[in-house]
This record gives sequence, C-alpha cells and structure tokens, in this order.
Amino acid sequence: MPTLLSVNLNKVALLRNQRDIGLPDLAAAARTVLKAGAHGVTVHPRPDERHIRFADVPMLSAIVAEHGGGAEYNIEGYPSEDWLRLVEENRAHQATLVPDPPEAHTSEEGWNLDTEADVLRPIVARLKARGIRVSLFIDPDPAAPAKAAALGADAVEIYTGDYAHGRPLDDYRATGLAAHEAGLRLNAGHDLSLTNLGAFLDAVPWTAEVSIGHAITAEALWMGWDAVVAAYTAICSGPRG
Repeated sequence: MPTLLSVNLNKVALLRNQRDIGLPDLAAAARTVLKAGAHGVTVHPRPDERHIRFADVPMLSAIVAEHGGGAEYNIEGYPSEDWLRLVEENRAHQATLVPDPPEAHTSEEGWNLDTEADVLRPIVARLKARGIRVSLFIDPDPAAPAKAAALGADAVEIYTGDYAHGRPLDDYRATGLAAHEAGLRLNAGHDLSLTNLGAFLDAVPWTAEVSIGHAITAEALWMGWDAVVAAYTAICSGPRG
C-alpha cells in the first residue's frame, strides 16, 4: 500500500499571523493540498496560537469533510483538557499525542512510555471511546511500540528529526518493524523533505502515513503547491525496499 501524505499547515498559519490581512489564506491552502492529492491535513494548535489558532480548527474540519474521498484530519498536540475538547468537538479522524509543553519551540522528542503510562492510558481510552484513532509520538526505539499497544494506542508516529540530521536508519527500521509486529499503524514526521523521504520509506516500508509541514511549505514557495504535493505523493507511492 502507498504511504499517505498529510500536509501540516502550521507554517502557512504562522506566515498568515505576521499580518492582520488573512494572507496566506489557510482555507485555500487546505483545499489546494487536498485537491492536489494529499490524503489529509494536520494541525498542531498550541495555547499561544502562534500558528494554528483555535478558531482555525473547526474551519479546517469542515473543509476536510466537504472534500470527502477519505480525506483525514489529524490534530496533534499536548493532551491538555482544552486540547482534548478541541479534538473531540472537531471530528478529528486521528489524534496524535505529543509530549511538548506550551513553551516548546517544536516537537523534538517522543513520550517516555514508562513514566507517562498512567497519564496516557485514560486519555487514549477517552479518545478511542469517541471513535478517534490515537497515535503516540515516539522516539526511534524498538521497545516503544509494544508499550504503546499496551496503552491501547492505535498507532505510533516516529520522530524523524534526528534522521534528518544524520542519524542512521537502523533504529527507525527496527522500530517500524516492531510497530508492524505489534499491529499498530505506523506514522512518521518531523523534518522529512523531498531529499530524504524516499530513503526513509525504503528503509521503513511499513510506514502508513507521513505528516510534513515545514519542508513542504518551503518547497512550495519555489515549486507551487500542486507540483510539490505531486512530488511527495510520487515518492509515497513508489516501490519499497
């Protein structure tokens, strides 16, 4: 099966927030990437609303729903009570739980599934009871998928930032295989780009979905959204090693 592409719109929202004129148009960006062939959109609302604003979340939910065709809405974030209500009220298909506190610059590490198990278990159960697929953000650690499965998670997302900065793929492949063997959906994200995505997917062929925001937004400045989404989906649809 091809790997699915979810476009993270945080950086489009960040640029919009630099002025009070509504440009770039976040709704237009969502419609454009979905029409171009992206499987879904991802947002990561933070308490300071430095990129995605809380008011954006229901608007984007409606756009994903109107697109149809199996398009999915993935909402990432730290599972505070406010964030959980936002996910539940806005028809997220997938909730990706990320262990970044409000002051974090970006998501740079996965959950410690030993020390945080008692916190995560009821949150996972709460979201699943509402029909929302739950993914836990993890580091490349072959022991992590089994722990995530024991907490009731449906999926894990491997943090790929270290890979983008030169970490060998061995641990990623081993973690991906462990997720596959645990019966979990495998997602990946952070600093993936046109230059490194293909090698990652070749090494970790069980990857069901990649969430890409920073690089795809930067590349779209030169290529345009239609061309850059087509380039990513071509990589995602390629043969796997």
